[in-house]
Amino acid sequence: MKRLIKRGLMFGNLIEVASPVLVERYNRALKHLTGKTTALTDFHIDISGFSPEIGDELNDPLYLNQGGCNRQFILLTTDQMRAPLLNAKFSTSRDILRHFIEENEAPLFALTARDAVAGELVNSVFSVSDPVRLFDIRMVTIEADTTEGTLRDAEELGGLVNRFKSEPDAWFDDVLIADMITLAKRTGDVTRNPVTLKHMEFDQKNFWTAHYGGVYLFRGVDHPAAIAAGHKAALGELPIKYLFDFHDRNRIAKFFEYNDLAEPIVKARGIDAAAILRQKMDFIVVDAAQEAGVDLTGATRRDIRGLARAHADQLPQEYHALRALVHWAEEDGPWPKITSEHPAYFYTLRAADTDDKALVNMLLAELAPKDVRQLFICHKEVFYRAYAGWSETQKSYVADFLGREYMIDKAGTREALFGHEAPLEMPRVARRVKDDLIARVGPWGAVRR
Repeated sequence: MKRLIKRGLMFGNLIEVASPVLVERYNRALKHLTGKTTALTDFHIDISGFSPEIGDELNDPLYLNQGGCNRQFILLTTDQMRAPLLNAKFSTSRDILRHFIEENEAPLFALTARDAVAGELVNSVFSVSDPVRLFDIRMVTIEADTTEGTLRDAEELGGLVNRFKSEPDAWFDDVLIADMITLAKRTGDVTRNPVTLKHMEFDQKNFWTAHYGGVYLFRGVDHPAAIAAGHKAALGELPIKYLFDFHDRNRIAKFFEYNDLAEPIVKARGIDAAAILRQKMDFIVVDAAQEAGVDLTGATRRDIRGLARAHADQLPQEYHALRALVHWAEEDGPWPKITSEHPAYFYTLRAADTDDKALVNMLLAELAPKDVRQLFICHKEVFYRAYAGWSETQKSYVADFLGREYMIDKAGTREALFGHEAPLEMPRVARRVKDDLIARVGPWGAVRR
């Protein structure tokens, strides 16, 4: 992993904690949340305050996420909103934390000027020890306060101030006045400078979880389904009508179609579809070269395409299908028939412009894992796992490519691959299955028990 770390592809954009004051605040918050402390005098933290160095020190990569269900967090600075989330167990966690910091930036800035803010993303459940419990997750609520209880004290002081203003004999209540003075020493004047955080709750209808080998749960769509990265049989009976795994390619393709979640890259507006497909072809060549033991050290894009020409008959089906698609897009060649059973099918798609496009691109990246750029951008956990099993030459090539062509313009690359302009008006394909049949058995056919 040293190549990735050196190029900023792993542990990039973490926040450095090096001053004794911040280390002391972090330790107070860590003790408050977990009962543990760190002996380190400098380390780095992600958006949640998790530090990989402290994880190594404590031999516990989940020291802020016990059970992998309710993520705890430590905020030392609002700059953490731009950091990644490491060891994510739910796809929504980083967005929730970022949104929380953005919406409360001013009060959090004031609070973290004096103390650390510690809190928790509280799910509807406290354990996912059984796959069924994933379906009990409906809402995430954020609970947060400083280690000294500033917000709790401010709320109590506000209540005392209201009593002082409303009760006729409050001027003569020495205990009330003394309590107000004591709290005000810790909170400041809450009447002039109120410090409060917005109460925030987040719906959890559609999400990915790392639990049980990876599960995508889509409940907020017209035709709900759960999609397992591992074997669906291992999950047992779940309270959802449709459960697929990656062997159910045809049903997953129909799931995308019936819910309008994906679109063909070649029909997307405002992108260079042929260039995107050619890059996918290059990555497929790299994967094939690795399996054949070809040394890719220092290989350029021209070298990769030279390999493709020299060994075209040895390349997998994905390569030839994408080449035919590029031929159609650039040279008005015949339309290639690529069905959902074809191994290239999911390489030809990207997420449609919906609220769930990030989750859909995450799923597509796992369904088309040879496109390592999309895998890195959309699903880093799976990328790092795949990277660990590659040959040294493939590791070198991919790390060099991502460092050279992605890191210099991350936002531009993501916009070129996944951004959306106004959609073209495309004629809808007539469905052969009647609506009443769909209503009876669902869009993926009868469910077999």
